[in-house]
Amino acid sequence: MSTTVLLSMIFSMTLGTTLVLCSTHLLTVWMGLEMNTLAILIMLTLNYHVRAVEAATKYFIIQAAGAAVLLCAGCLNAYLTGTWDINYTWHPLPGMMATLALALKLGLAPVHSWFPEVMQGVDLLVGLVLSTWQKAAPLIVLAQLQLNNITVLTIVGLTSMIVGGLGTLNQTQLRKLMAYSSILHLGWIVIISLYSLQLMLLAYIVYTVIMAAMLLVLSHIKSKSLSELAQACTKAPALTATTPLILLSLAGLPPLSGFLPKLMILSELAKNRLIIPATVMTLIALLSTFAYMRMATVMALIGAPGSPLLLPQWRNMSLPSNLPMALVITLTLLLLPFSSLILTLIPS
Repeated sequence: MSTTVLLSMIFSMTLGTTLVLCSTHLLTVWMGLEMNTLAILIMLTLNYHVRAVEAATKYFIIQAAGAAVLLCAGCLNAYLTGTWDINYTWHPLPGMMATLALALKLGLAPVHSWFPEVMQGVDLLVGLVLSTWQKAAPLIVLAQLQLNNITVLTIVGLTSMIVGGLGTLNQTQLRKLMAYSSILHLGWIVIISLYSLQLMLLAYIVYTVIMAAMLLVLSHIKSKSLSELAQACTKAPALTATTPLILLSLAGLPPLSGFLPKLMILSELAKNRLIIPATVMTLIALLSTFAYMRMATVMALIGAPGSPLLLPQWRNMSLPSNLPMALVITLTLLLLPFSSLILTLIPS
């Protein structure tokens, strides 16, 4: 892909997200979401092969279906309430339709099954864009919806956490495992969006930083399965020592950055006397920690079989620019002491 085409796609995604962020009219928001979808389609086939084309086709069909349901819900809501503004209270029926349409676009449970399959077919760097930037615009719309009944969104969030936590347990393919991890973390973000937009932004920012660090590391050591993780020490010794800490941050263990949003989300739910959802979320977080610890164990304690002559593979590896990866790894590990400053900078 030429640099001009790639820059055009990045500009289109940025413009689409900006439209969603700056507008409250449903048609403009819908146009921004579609600009995001059309821009990422070309990037999905960046490394052209059969699985990438299959992933792009699945992604297009799912996103088109979600967009159609969202537009239908908007038209029905405009007919029933007389307004196209998404900040006004929605009628219950179109509100439920819009929630499910955005859940489909985000890959939330129970309409999540397309997301791991698409992630499995694309390059890790494209998967990074798919699991971080492409989630921003639908999350913005979901947070702006004024719903009469938040039961549907609560069920979607809790179901996403359960499915994401269980989905990570039996995965040996790292891209699918990261996809289920994304579903799990989006469940946390969706739940807290009902009670605090500031904490929602905080959780999304920390999730993006940690996911970027993890996928950049996997891309650097060229690992796509758990068995390939055992060879990480022969490819990048320093990253092999750091990656278990990234995984622990992804699990939300103190004193790493991933602990910050989970602690504040559980505290906010406790203030609203939502003890049962907070308890379920804590148990699911413990469940997902097992999958991350399994990855850390494979990397740190299980050596790759083979001759000792094959060990120093890192000497022959071409080294890309490590500045972005070093930056996000540092933020993944050290954001917790700056929690007060971060909350000050995030608008409430």
